[in-house]
Amino acid sequence: MKLDLLVVTTKIKKFIIKFAYYLVLCSLSFVFLYPFLKMVVTSVMSDSDLINITVNWIPTKIVWGNFKVAFQELGFKTYVWNSVIITAVGTVGHLISCSLAGYGFARYKFKLKGVLFAVVILSMLVPVQTIIFPLYIQYSKMNLLNVAKGYLPILLPCFFGYGLNGAFFIFLFRQFFSGLPKEMEEAAKIDGCGALRTFFQIMLPMSKAAILVSTVLSMVWHWNDYFEPKIYITNLGNQVLPSRLPGLYKLLNMEDSMELVEEMGGFLFNNAMLMAATLLVILPILVIYMFLQKQFMEGVERSGLTGM
Repeated sequence: MKLDLLVVTTKIKKFIIKFAYYLVLCSLSFVFLYPFLKMVVTSVMSDSDLINITVNWIPTKIVWGNFKVAFQELGFKTYVWNSVIITAVGTVGHLISCSLAGYGFARYKFKLKGVLFAVVILSMLVPVQTIIFPLYIQYSKMNLLNVAKGYLPILLPCFFGYGLNGAFFIFLFRQFFSGLPKEMEEAAKIDGCGALRTFFQIMLPMSKAAILVSTVLSMVWHWNDYFEPKIYITNLGNQVLPSRLPGLYKLLNMEDSMELVEEMGGFLFNNAMLMAATLLVILPILVIYMFLQKQFMEGVERSGLTGM
């Protein structure tokens, strides 16, 4: 009888602990998901739902026309390709340069190695906003500001292990390569492989986890970056997609923002269309992450980030 009671008590304790655990997880998840859910719900609301205080989460009518107006006001067809170019080229630059730098820090011994790696970590801690003025002056003296649509100051540093959070990717690759066995390189050296051939044919294919994590993070950070493109890109037609959102916020607050958009079927530009535009901006990166979510989480576990 006492044994049965002990078993029941143990099961109840486990149930309470598990229930509390999931309750905390659900609460934290809601805190992080609330802005996104609110954006999605608001993006399909009608004018009457926006001013109706009783309508909070469930719209009385779903208005898909908000996305049509947002698509046109964003200039989506034009500006999305600017974002794609910067994201793709910047990511490739990060993968090439940061993997090489991380491999060098992980495997080779050279003078001032510790000092140089400390500089890498320091550059990861210092935000670009604090050094933007000397960077701008430097790129201006190098005549890079108005070359290639103004993208060079953003993309060129990526091919030298810097750029947007480049130091983090060097650290990530360094951690990953440090955990690989050296016997693979020794065997390659015996077979006559040089340093670069060993890296590109043996070590790099083994670092798929680190490559995937770096690819996803670099794509997300480049796509969402608003600060540097706004500083370096002066031509309005060459701006990236996120840079279009502040203009829509201004349009929403203008006195004439309540005028009918006749070409869009008489819709008013309102907060619902603004949320629809915001959703369109982040939609491409969300779709990519949905396809790579499983591989990304596995890559985080294998790349050494979980042990940080």
